[in-house]
Amino acid sequence: MNKTSPYDSPRILWVLTIAFLLIWFYMLGARTLVPTDEGRYAQMGREMLASGDWITLRLNGIKYFEKPPLQNWMNALTFAVFGLGDWQARLWTGLNGLLGVAAVAYTGNKIFNRRTGIIAAMVLGSSFWWAGMGHVNSLDMGLSGMMTLALCGLLVAQMAGVNSKTERNAMLVCWAGMALATMSKGLIGFVLPGGVLVIYTVVTRDWGLWKRLHMGKGLILFFAITAPWFILIAIKNPEHPHFFFIHEHFQRFTSTVHKRGGPWHYFIPLLIIGIVPWIGVLLQGLWSGVKDNPPGFQPRKMLFIWAAFLFFFFSISGSKLPGYILPIFPALALLIACHLEQNDSRPVKVAGILLILVGIAGAIGLAVYLIKLDSVDTFDRTLAIGYTPWIVGIITLAIVGGLLTWLLARKGTTGKDWAIICLAASGYLVGQVAFLGHNPWGKYIAGSEYLPAIKAELTSPTTPFYAVGRYEQALPFYLERTVTLVEFPDEMQFGLHQQPELWIPKREDFIAKWQAHQDKGETAVAILRNDIYEDLKKTDFPMRLIAKDPRRVIVANLVNKNK
Repeated sequence: MNKTSPYDSPRILWVLTIAFLLIWFYMLGARTLVPTDEGRYAQMGREMLASGDWITLRLNGIKYFEKPPLQNWMNALTFAVFGLGDWQARLWTGLNGLLGVAAVAYTGNKIFNRRTGIIAAMVLGSSFWWAGMGHVNSLDMGLSGMMTLALCGLLVAQMAGVNSKTERNAMLVCWAGMALATMSKGLIGFVLPGGVLVIYTVVTRDWGLWKRLHMGKGLILFFAITAPWFILIAIKNPEHPHFFFIHEHFQRFTSTVHKRGGPWHYFIPLLIIGIVPWIGVLLQGLWSGVKDNPPGFQPRKMLFIWAAFLFFFFSISGSKLPGYILPIFPALALLIACHLEQNDSRPVKVAGILLILVGIAGAIGLAVYLIKLDSVDTFDRTLAIGYTPWIVGIITLAIVGGLLTWLLARKGTTGKDWAIICLAASGYLVGQVAFLGHNPWGKYIAGSEYLPAIKAELTSPTTPFYAVGRYEQALPFYLERTVTLVEFPDEMQFGLHQQPELWIPKREDFIAKWQAHQDKGETAVAILRNDIYEDLKKTDFPMRLIAKDPRRVIVANLVNKNK
């Protein structure tokens, strides 16, 4: 190894790590929580803390059994320690993103070499989708962080020459990772790793691997982590097991019951975008896993099967969302790192050139969009114009970063090492600038700019507050309260079937309640779907406008008209 390599300098590595972490933690609180996921899981954690019920999950005060509790537990604990806020709501997912980066660094170092571990950490930490989703309060990163523990534990446990103690401890980490993944998002937490293991042993005929899984201790640990909550919630809510296991797993996978379908190629463009800035070495990294054929355990083949099987599994599912493929990125990072470490600088040059092309494509797309901007709605045009300087910054970072990567990669081994660092830094900054510039859109989607006006009307925790024809996922969290749903059950339909008294199914009943508040001199506030607002304007419905945009209308009754 070249002694002048930046990977040999603890000072350089510490500077890079500290800079990376400063940006990572800053970005956790730099944006408004964006519906739907971010508002939903922040609100569920807040409600859990406020109610003191850590078993029965609720959204908007209504039973909500779609997912297990780990994310809500962690969010509630964070709120208990640090208070309510944006960065607090994202802390658990942010830590899971960092856990994945640390895990691939450790694993790459243990089963390959130190340089591979360092490169793998840079690849994963700078990949657009991993770094981006590490700053989104959703279940996908929590699941991915725990599944990365399972993957890395298995890889370390099965590597050649490992002693029995390390094998046992690493496998217990693997079992714990599967258990916590199950507590994050359900049965896929162990079904997917199990599927990978079966496919790997069939392909490699390494049947002896099953004897090295420490299955007895592992199953005890797995059920010690998972069983208590599943038992307790079934006792308190007998309706939970059927909904959770049949509706949310079997029907979700085999049908479009959630109306989240997509074509077979749904995840291909997401993978290409998500792996930026490493597009130029993605296929080569995958191919290195295909041709891996050493005697004994084959870690790169395991990584390839992990990435390929998970991608295939979610591609054939009847339910598809962009975050589903996130767990494949740690495996891709290790494969890409192996390829970069074992080859000369040509793959890095290609990656740099492709990053330049990404920037050029972005510039062309921006120019076309600006030409057509006059045909865009006035409100959307204002937001787009505000985002334009950020897009210019993204384009500049991509082109300059790609060019510097290409130039550095021409200067031997040390140049190659610096080129990889440059590519990682450029990709990381491109992603974070993109997310930061999105904040005005996020505020619009969340409706957070209307919080002062709404709070001025909601002078008491008991002031009636309705959501008519729509449900706002973020505003309840910021207002620290729930709303009464009207005419629109949204994703709480199952819970409302169990607790029908918690909503108003018919608009005429809402109108009667609203009029009763008016007659009694009670303040009431409602968020209306726009078409419903237009319908009510044609009647004598007593209301005054608080705020209005293309997504929502906020009104109060006439009690405080002269306030």
